[in-house]
Amino acid sequence: MPRIQGITIRRYRALVDVTLGRTFEQRGPDPLTDVVAVIGPNGSGKSTLMDALGFLGDCLRFGVEEASDQPHRGGFDRLRTKGETGPIEFEIYYRQEPKARPISYSLAINADRAGRLSVVREKLRQGRAGQKVGKPFHFLDLTDGSGWAWAGETATEAEPAKKQPVALEDPRKLGIVTLGNLAEHPRIVAFREFLEGWYLSYFVPDLARALPMAGAQKHLDREGRNLANYLQHMERERKDRLRSVLQRVTHRIPGVRNIRVEKSKDGRLLIQFNDQGYKDPFYAQDMSDGTLKLFAYLLLLEDPEPAPLIGIEEPENGLHHQLLATLADEMLKTAESSGGPQIFVTTHSPYFVDALRPEQVWILEKDKRGAATAARAADQPGVMELVGEGLPLGNLWYSDHFGRGNP
Repeated sequence: MPRIQGITIRRYRALVDVTLGRTFEQRGPDPLTDVVAVIGPNGSGKSTLMDALGFLGDCLRFGVEEASDQPHRGGFDRLRTKGETGPIEFEIYYRQEPKARPISYSLAINADRAGRLSVVREKLRQGRAGQKVGKPFHFLDLTDGSGWAWAGETATEAEPAKKQPVALEDPRKLGIVTLGNLAEHPRIVAFREFLEGWYLSYFVPDLARALPMAGAQKHLDREGRNLANYLQHMERERKDRLRSVLQRVTHRIPGVRNIRVEKSKDGRLLIQFNDQGYKDPFYAQDMSDGTLKLFAYLLLLEDPEPAPLIGIEEPENGLHHQLLATLADEMLKTAESSGGPQIFVTTHSPYFVDALRPEQVWILEKDKRGAATAARAADQPGVMELVGEGLPLGNLWYSDHFGRGNP
């Protein structure tokens, strides 16, 4: 499963110049871990970081203009850091496979004097085999929609890559969209599929309570409205696995002793919960927000074909604090398993952080200019020593040993 080694974001709202992990330009830091938890005060940029990941995915799906104009973003002028005139920039540094050489994808977006958006730079590059320094190999190198793409997996002196000119018709579209559908560009195809597969959760309990029409669906959608359909698919295609999953999930939700999906006479799907102490079942419409959220998150982590990257913002909302360590443990187990996804989480909960290691936790704070800064908990003075003595990481955060709260 692909893994992001590091990410740089520039001029995206409060993220004026923020880097997490190792990138092509900054190869000294450690790479990001399988689970990345981001903490920090209100307004420090945690939600902006998650939205930046979503923005990249929307640029792939819709183009940069429509991605910027999504209602919750409000256009490029609101996205670009106030007072800045340069482009919004991203770098994603990732490995397609554990032993593969990392690949860097760089993207820069700007507006002209008339306010029209375009992709001003786009690169996909990789260091050459056996070469620690020197010019990297470019699979894609575009400026203002024109440039070059190189066919093939890599290049050697004996077999140089085929250099192909590229001139995109629409400067608002990413080059990886056009070239990422062509078999002669396998590296571009692989990155497009990686980015296309990202899953950012925006779970809404009220939508999960809706009664969908029967019809199996392979994956849980981002808002949870097809929760019953997702269960139906697992029941139809992976009945033994679903039975095992529901048993494990049931043990992690206090008071619930059985869960199943039932079809109503009009063809709608009902999620049925049997509570301890009650003979008659409850349905999703009667369950608390917290119970539904925990149920959905645990089922998401059991997807047999998971997204390569999962992002969840503040999973603690609506959950009892004693359940957060359970949820964190399940995320760690899933992400660190063979073929598991990489998981990004933002949180305000020290109980959730207690389950994590210092290298998995990043702190976002604002400097005197109002720009976000990022640092690992593992790099804060004394943190590794105190955790080594048995003090929980979340407790250290709560006690202001690192990551100061809002003033």
